Amino acid sequence: MPKLDVLSTSAKKLAAISVSAKIFSAKINPGLMNQAVRVYLSNQRLASARTKDRNEINVTHAKVWRQKGTGRARHGSRNAPIFVGGSKTHGPSGFQTFYKKMPQKMKQLSLFSALTAKLKDKQILVIEGLEKIKPSTKAFDKIFHALVKQPQKLLLLIDIPQDNLKKGTGNLSYLQLHLAASLNTYQVLNSRYLIFTKSALKTFEAHYAA
Repeated sequence: MPKLDVLSTSAKKLAAISVSAKIFSAKINPGLMNQAVRVYLSNQRLASARTKDRNEINVTHAKVWRQKGTGRARHGSRNAPIFVGGSKTHGPSGFQTFYKKMPQKMKQLSLFSALTAKLKDKQILVIEGLEKIKPSTKAFDKIFHALVKQPQKLLLLIDIPQDNLKKGTGNLSYLQLHLAASLNTYQVLNSRYLIFTKSALKTFEAHYAA
């Protein structure tokens, strides 16, 4: 069964705890993780691109040139797609959807796969005592510099929202605060270090215990 060290706010080892083999010792599946990331990013997309059709172009509706006698092809309006400033044929409407679906079991397996890879790379930390720290950016900055030599892209996982953590870490550009129960594969892979509070780790394991 895999183990993780529980660290104090001064980065001293307090204990070693066993963690779920189902979650932290799963089979690493790069293809499944890739699929989970693509699904997540696709579902974040907004249909902001939109073009105008012929009815929406604000140009004169007079005939371009007379029907016969010019030697040129006949045309009825400047808002045709072939003219500069005209409409767009089959362009994005603003209503297109990029939603993708992934089975819940596959989502879980991809998450466990990502967490196992992080654990093997020694990029998962467990900390105890953060709830006792006053809401000070300087105090939290000192703690995370003690935990990680050069903190970058840290993801702090908590079990319940806590005001002192929200206020104290809000100005730390290298850290994001997130609820452990809603962790996903993209967040794991996009972070350099995952930092669980001890209570958040218990909550997270209980969430996936069934």
